[in-house]
Amino acid sequence: MASASSTSAKNLFSDSKRRLSERVQINVNTIGSVTRQVERGSKSKELLAQTSKNFAQTEATMENSFNNLQKMQVTLAQLNQQEQGVSSSLEKLQEVREQIRDMQR
Repeated sequence: MASASSTSAKNLFSDSKRRLSERVQINVNTIGSVTRQVERGSKSKELLAQTSKNFAQTEATMENSFNNLQKMQVTLAQLNQQEQGVSSSLEKLQEVREQIRDMQR
């Protein structure tokens, strides 16, 4: 009977050892999952910071583009005035040519 009891104790110890090993494996896997989740979370923070930085740079670029557009509008208005002046001068030049022709006859 002592041998049956000894075999039973060995089986119980072996079973306990197997369950303990399974639990350790589950805990290791869980720790790995938690670690991956924390790592993803930290990358999200870095990604958010990079996105904010890019947005700030884009905002400055947009403001610069807006200022350049305003300058271009002023330049366009000046060119339109110059074009009107040149057109007016050309019309007057044509009239002067006609007057010169009339005087030469």
